[in-house]
Amino acid sequence: MHVSVVGNPDDSVVVSVRGHLDLDSAPVLATTLDQVLDRSHPRVVVDLSGVEFCDSIGLSAFVVGQRRAEGSGGWLRLASPGGWMTRLLDTVGLTERLGVYASVADALAGRGPTNLSAC
Repeated sequence: MHVSVVGNPDDSVVVSVRGHLDLDSAPVLATTLDQVLDRSHPRVVVDLSGVEFCDSIGLSAFVVGQRRAEGSGGWLRLASPGGWMTRLLDTVGLTERLGVYASVADALAGRGPTNLSAC
């Protein structure tokens, strides 16, 4: 798994995740999220377009990150999941709870969240 972070001029952050997000790799994502959420009013978008697999530990990192962001007066949004990831998020009931957006641009702008399962 590969995780990269890009800061934007408006102080929002995009965290891109590529590969398999599982028991072995989720701690890398959790550590990255801890770092970008360690401020007042964090605004974080997690780009899922490159995620090929995600288990419950990976999903947990999103839930924990979202709770932490909201607790600091900010948000964490998920963006650009592929078909498999969209079905997983729908199946476990996280699409509406976390806010899943069709694209990074939509997530940054707060357009949506989108009902991706209808696509």
